Formats: sequence, structure tokens, C-alpha cells
Amino acid sequence: MKKSGIGIIAVVVLSLAVVTSLAQTTYSLKYCVETALANNIPVKQAGLQSELERANWNRAKADLLPNLNGGWDYGWNQGRSINPFTNAYISQQFSGSGAGLSSGIVLFNGLQLQNVIRQTGYAYRASELEWQQSRDKLTLDVILAYLTVLNNEDIWAVMKERREVTHEQVKRLAIMFEKGATASYMLTDMKGALAADDIALVNNYNALQTAKLDLAQLMNIPFDKDMKLERLQEAELLELYPAAPAEVYAKSLENLALVKAADLRVKSAEKGVQAARGAFFPTLSFQASVGTNFSSVSATQTPTTIVEEPTGDYVTIGGVKNPVFRENQNYASHKIPYGTQFRNNVGTYYGFRVGVPIFNNLQIHTNVKRAKLLAKNTAYEADYTKLILRQSIEKAHQDMLASYERYKVLQQQVTDYKESFRSAEIRFNLGAIIATEYLLTKNNYDRALINQKQAWYEYIFRTRILDFYQGNLSF
Repeated sequence: MKKSGIGIIAVVVLSLAVVTSLAQTTYSLKYCVETALANNIPVKQAGLQSELERANWNRAKADLLPNLNGGWDYGWNQGRSINPFTNAYISQQFSGSGAGLSSGIVLFNGLQLQNVIRQTGYAYRASELEWQQSRDKLTLDVILAYLTVLNNEDIWAVMKERREVTHEQVKRLAIMFEKGATASYMLTDMKGALAADDIALVNNYNALQTAKLDLAQLMNIPFDKDMKLERLQEAELLELYPAAPAEVYAKSLENLALVKAADLRVKSAEKGVQAARGAFFPTLSFQASVGTNFSSVSATQTPTTIVEEPTGDYVTIGGVKNPVFRENQNYASHKIPYGTQFRNNVGTYYGFRVGVPIFNNLQIHTNVKRAKLLAKNTAYEADYTKLILRQSIEKAHQDMLASYERYKVLQQQVTDYKESFRSAEIRFNLGAIIATEYLLTKNNYDRALINQKQAWYEYIFRTRILDFYQGNLSF
């Protein structure tokens, strides 16, 4: 009776967890999936990768636009330098400044820019689908974890009912033994069965908490042992999944994000080859610029007075030497202001430039070869993705059929064992059979009931996998 008492206490303690959970928030499958998608870091990283691919695509499109750059400088020169105003050498310190705008646009370069735009565009759309694939995969994992919790809850309920039946038999046999109406081995056999039920109940409780922990970790929320989930509506008779493997595979090629992403990666790699080949062609570009400058030694000369200065020559008139004078114009020097020089020194340039690749150490040839190998490898990856997909669908469909057939057989087995147990319980209570026969019948019924629950959840999950492959996963 001590062992029986300990078992009762264990069941009461474990049952309190279930009772307490009734007061907790009930999580729906939709809420669990949405929470996991919102909190999962790898999914967020996949989203960031998609944004990065989009930025690369926008950058490639912007390369078609002309560039525009401006600059301004101011500096000091010492020693022998060129006077920017007179373009002559001078040996003095002066300061100088310059400003300019330049612009250029590529008119033709073997369609490299256009092909890079297509290449990055395909890569961006592929990254979006890969992000969706990561979300779909996480959704499938959450559904599996959710069904696992519900499955363990159902087994927990079966285990509790099984343990309660055994406990009632122990109490009944204990009374009968005290009155001398049954043998001691009948009571001890039943107590041993009760202890086994207690162990199974504890093990299942631990399995239930582990399943809840797995679900909480997928949702990236703190673990709550009292987590309560909404129940699914179990049909009385499940219908066989209608789609054949070939049909599922055909739809997966059209709808599954992973397949479409692989095809887009192939197209992106093919455009990469065309972009690399474009480097063999000449490049035609248009360039234009405008600039001006300033120099601190730049000055203007303003006429002032005219003075007469002897030249050193003489003119003899009547035998008299008369000195020769010449007139010299005096000038006043004035620094040219900074703004005036900038306005007066403006110069412009525009023109076309053609660049012809003649020999560049086989860089273009190597780039083209690498792009071809990358494209070929990408095509292999896409083919391998489809091969693995087809094999996975065939395996998933076979597993679905097996779980469906197993469920149908277990349905009938539960019905049969339920009737056998009902009859055995009546006979055991009347003393017509021994405890061993009663326990055997009871265990058969309990195992069949547990197996039926597991088969039902397994079938549901297998159908979700097939839905996932077709790109129409729902929850």
C-alpha cells in the first residue's frame, strides 16, 4: 500500500499541472506559427539577405545613370612653381585654389550593365523565394512540434485513465484480500501493474514537457510547463490524401519556393556569363567637365603717370650733344579678387572616349570561364534540388499511405480490444479469470489506443508535408 500511496501522490502532483494549465493562455497553431516567424533569427537573417540582394539590384540599375562629381581645393606653393595666371615659372610663395564639376556616362560596354541588372534582379527574386522557403520550413517545424505536444497530451489522458482503472482494482482487491476473498498474489500482481502505470505516467509527463520545450524554443519564447494548446478537430474517419506523388511533384515544380529560387539562380548565373563576355567589347563613354581657378599672385596693371627717363643716347645738333629721353608708363598693381578670378577663369570640356581591350593578362577570358563554371554548377544544384525533391515526395507519400493504413487497422483493433477489455473486466470482477489475464487484456487495449492516437497525428503530419511540397501549407 506504500507504493500505491506514493503513486497516488505522484499522479495528484502531476495532475495539478494540467489543472493549473486551464487558467493559462491557450495558444492556437496560428499564433505559434506567427510568433515563431516573428522571433526566429535565421528567418530574419534570410530577410536581411533579401534586402541586400535588392540593394545590389538597385545599385546595378543606377550604373546606367550619368555620374556627377564636384571638387574644390585651396593650397600654398613654395619654391619654384608655375604661376597659374601667367603659366610661367616663379620662385615665390603663393596660394592657389580650384573648383570643378565633372560628369560621365557609359554609352556602350558590350551590354555589361544591362546583363548585370538582369543578373542581380534574378538573384534578388531568388533571395525573396529563399526567404519564403525558410519561413515555410519553420512553419512546418512548428506544426510538427504542435502536433507532438497534442499527441503527448492525448497519451497523457489515456495513461491517466489507465492508471485510474488499475488503482480502482487495487483498492477492490485490497478489500477482498482483507476479507479473505482473494489470494495475495492477485493483489500484488495488481500493485505491480499500478507501479508500472505510475512509471509510464511520469515518463509521458516528461515527454510532454519536452515537446512543449521544443515548441517554445521554435517560437523563441521562455518555456512554460503550463502551456496550453488549442485542440484540433479529429475526424471520425480520415480520408485518404487525394494527390498522387506525380501530381504533388508537378505542383511543387510550379509552387515550391525552393524550386523557383533554384531556377532563378540558374538564370542569374547565365546572365553573369553574358556580363563577363561583354568585357571583350569596346567601351564608349561621354565625358564633360567645367572648372575654374584662383592664384594669389594674379594681379591687374592700371596705368598711372607717364615719366621721361634718359635713355643714355645723345643727338648732336649744331655741334652740341643733346640727351635723348623716352616716356615710360607707370602702372599700379591690384590683386584680382577671389570671386572675380573664379568667374573669369571658367573653362569647359566635353568629348567622347573609346576604350578597346587588347590584352589584359587574360583577365576577361578567366572571368568568362569562371562565370561559365559557376553557371554550370548552379544548373547542377537546381537539378539536384529537383531530384531530392522528387525522392522526398515519393518517400513522404509512401509514409502517408503507411500511416493511413496503420490508422485504419488500429481503429478496428481499438474497437475489438475495447470490447475484449470490457468483457475481461466483468469476468475479473466476478473472479472468473486471474489478474494476469485481465492485465494482458487491459495492456492490449491501452497500447492499441495509444498507437491509434499516434497514427492519427502521424497521418496529419504526413499530409502537411505533402501540402508543404505543393506550396500550399496551411495551419
